[in-house]
Amino acid sequence: MTLGGFQKAVRPVLIGVALAGLLGGLLARALGQGEAAVWLWTAATLPVLAMLLVEIVTSLRRGDMGLDVVAALSMSAALIFDQTLAAAVVALMYSGGQALEAFAERRARREMTALLSKVPRRAMRHRDGGLEDVPLEAIAPGDRLLIRRGDVVPVDGLVALGVGMLDLSALTGESLPQRHETGAAVMSGATSVGDPFDLTASQTAADSTFAGIVRLVQQAQGVRAPMARLADRYAMGFLLVTVALALAAWAISGDPIRAVAVLVVATPCPLILAVPVALVAGLSQAAGQGILIKGGKALEVLASVRGLVVDKTGTLTDGQPRLIETLVADGIAADEVLRLAASLDQASRHTIAETLVTEARARGMALSRPEDVVETAGEGLEGSVDGKAVIVGGRGFVVGRLGLAEAPQAGGGPGAVTVAVAVDGRWVGELILADQLRVGTTELLAGLRALGVTRIVLATGDRPEVAEAIVEGLGFDAVHAGLTPERKIAVVVTERAHGRVMMIGDGVNDAPALAAADLGVAMGARGAAASAEAADVVLLVDRLDRILPALKIARQALGIARQSVVVGIGLSVAGMVAAALGMISPVQGALMQEAIDVAVILNALRALRGAT
Repeated sequence: MTLGGFQKAVRPVLIGVALAGLLGGLLARALGQGEAAVWLWTAATLPVLAMLLVEIVTSLRRGDMGLDVVAALSMSAALIFDQTLAAAVVALMYSGGQALEAFAERRARREMTALLSKVPRRAMRHRDGGLEDVPLEAIAPGDRLLIRRGDVVPVDGLVALGVGMLDLSALTGESLPQRHETGAAVMSGATSVGDPFDLTASQTAADSTFAGIVRLVQQAQGVRAPMARLADRYAMGFLLVTVALALAAWAISGDPIRAVAVLVVATPCPLILAVPVALVAGLSQAAGQGILIKGGKALEVLASVRGLVVDKTGTLTDGQPRLIETLVADGIAADEVLRLAASLDQASRHTIAETLVTEARARGMALSRPEDVVETAGEGLEGSVDGKAVIVGGRGFVVGRLGLAEAPQAGGGPGAVTVAVAVDGRWVGELILADQLRVGTTELLAGLRALGVTRIVLATGDRPEVAEAIVEGLGFDAVHAGLTPERKIAVVVTERAHGRVMMIGDGVNDAPALAAADLGVAMGARGAAASAEAADVVLLVDRLDRILPALKIARQALGIARQSVVVGIGLSVAGMVAAALGMISPVQGALMQEAIDVAVILNALRALRGAT
């Protein structure tokens, strides 16, 4: 067992010993057994003090100086100067406070661990006219699965039969179930809340969205947050002030008990406990909205970013070309041009072909079976659809096959892809596809400005004319196009002159820039593994608008944590002054701190509520 595991295991025992010793000593004193009371209170304090000293030594070996030192000094001084009742109260306060912190962290981490508890292990697969119960590892792309009410979708796929009513709350934070018709894409990790439906697997379980999310959550939970004790930044100064005030009170009054009272009142349990609870609560609240923040340090940086560098393809845009316009020859119906092209494209695995097939099916078109298909890689296809000779491909490919001098039509702007279509030797039209801005991008950028992000910059490897066209009218402060991964890093470094920089990207080429930024944000668990690994924040769903609640949550949680530091230190200093003047006894000081402990931890849990 590790030292940390041992410490967690003995916490309940320490609380029991401290409580039993404190109560036993009070009973002994009430019965006139003063010496027995002293021994019982000492016995209640020593185990807690011993464990605290072990924790302090462990922290010092890591190079950390924490506020735990003040707690150890207060217990030690109380024992040395026969203030054993105060020592026992502090011991109970400290051990009980750690247990309360553990409870609060478990409460705060509920959203973080919800995903892990939902991991499916088996699935129902159609096979030979029946159903078989198989482990997830046995599922292959193309397998047809039965998803029953209450099942967690085990792999990414498409609805093959029926309608999927899916609860996506654990993935996206959406409160209402979403309807998925036949042909719609479904993310693994969603929970079926409607009638059973069939799903055709498009990924293995290991490569699916949910598996990627689970790996990221496990990684985040396995990393100790450097910000877990924000208050420790003030540890050395607070320790020096405490010791100086205690010695001064003793020297001026000649009463060592005043020094003990100062140390007891200074025991900074509110700071030690409340700060990590507030930060973990913020992490949990973000996870509930589909935002994985990898620890307290990332939360702190997120709250203070002033600049944004954003990738284009797959980040600012959807990353998938969509049909935006259809140009047709006289007498030809636009829907028929799409239907014939998509029917032929069923024989191809090219991205553009798959896009046209998906678009046609989304419009409810009945596609015909293509025959005698010949594909020229990267250029186009030829074949027969419903007895008609159909050619689909780039403008130059179709022009060449028809023997024309030039294309009859020319459509599309910067960044657009043109798919020409010919039927029975006649040019019938063009399908114009383009990568579109994500819905709500304008509102998102305005929201970022309102939250204090002063610089918004586009950094893309795409052509300058495409980059300029996609951000026209959006108010970007700068546009950098044609960038290599190395030049993206240079853009990030340059933007640091304006404040802390957040970089958002999704591809392998974005990973170096994500790592170089003050805060890297990766788009979606289905993005490149390299970008998710390099990022400090991962948007578990493919929605750029999650950045706004992420910023609000981070600022709220950090504000509450800092509030705990300021209020905790303020109350401690006021109590220390009162103790130095002889107005508070060691026991009274310990009881006062106990009340403050509960108050500040309850205050810290406010970070679990939604940011406004």
